Amino acid sequence: MKKLSLQWRITLMTTVLICITCVLMNCLIGYSGKRYMDSIGNGISAYSEIDKGKPSSFNPENENPDSELTIIISGAQDSFNTTNWYITIAVSVLGGILAYFVSGRALKPLKSFASQVENVQPNNLADMKISDDVLPEFKQFCQSFNNMLDRLDNGFAAQRQFTGNAAHELRTPLALIQAQIELFSVEHPNMSNDTAEFLALLQEQNERMSQMTKTLLEMSELRTVECKDTIEIAPMIEEIFTDLAPLAEKKNIRLEYNGNGMMIGSDTLIYRLLFNLTENAIRYNRENASVIITVDEKNNQLYIRVKDNGYGIPEQYRESIFQPFFRVDKSRSRAYGGVGLGLSLVWEIVLLHNGTVKAEKSDKNGTVMLVTLPKNKQIIDY
Repeated sequence: MKKLSLQWRITLMTTVLICITCVLMNCLIGYSGKRYMDSIGNGISAYSEIDKGKPSSFNPENENPDSELTIIISGAQDSFNTTNWYITIAVSVLGGILAYFVSGRALKPLKSFASQVENVQPNNLADMKISDDVLPEFKQFCQSFNNMLDRLDNGFAAQRQFTGNAAHELRTPLALIQAQIELFSVEHPNMSNDTAEFLALLQEQNERMSQMTKTLLEMSELRTVECKDTIEIAPMIEEIFTDLAPLAEKKNIRLEYNGNGMMIGSDTLIYRLLFNLTENAIRYNRENASVIITVDEKNNQLYIRVKDNGYGIPEQYRESIFQPFFRVDKSRSRAYGGVGLGLSLVWEIVLLHNGTVKAEKSDKNGTVMLVTLPKNKQIIDY
């Protein structure tokens, strides 16, 4: 019973109620009909005894309307009861069918609400509020849901503001540390090997922190970026391949793309999205392998696939990889660099453009990342 939908539950309950009502009504009508038929039969028997003769058959064409007649009813009670049960079954079945469709129509607002809830994303909370023009039974529910969206929106806004403020505050001390390291290196050209290694370690970690701060700042300021550029994907991919060519040459990785497409969005952010996906595909790929980007257009959607020949992503991590600072293999990630925010930024950019991103396929032979973007659908603002 717990696995049945609410519509089927209402249908079954209504059908059972109709069946019980029809059975009770059938029993009462049958009892009443039997009682009066017995009374009629007794009257006919009494009349037959008075007449003391076998009644003749009735022929309307030969009988005089004014003459007295005796009518014998044979099997009327059984026929009456059988007909009643047929009617009961027919009414119960018809009532169940009607209950299913009527309950479906009554539950239509609830189904619409469920469909709207599925479209709720962190960047469109304000647009997902439910109108107050609903059935009285749903008003309190809608008000509670809208209040929840307001609280979530305020919470996400506070989180973005905190991230942006923290990133701004970190930029200055990190830049000062970098300047001091460079100045010390210039003023002490004959430093010992231990000191040089220590300064190199400081500089490496400082650059890592600076990159992390820069990415966090970009993520907090996505809502301020205009998304009204006309973007052609193929030339952008060529530019990305040119920028990443030195990294690909180190591992002897071949870069190629197929297809092209046009869309409306932020040229800067879409470039960063494709750059991050391509850079990841190169960094975590095998040597002497390839990275292939395929662009397809279908049903006003742009499908961009980035395929590599890497080690694959375990199934349990294919959604977690888009979380900030998440790493599948921490030791390998540290060796390849990065701060764990590349795919998180990709996720935010895709949401801003009302699209989706996922690991479409991943195994020991490589991974295919799929980005789906609307070509000219209105951009959702934060």
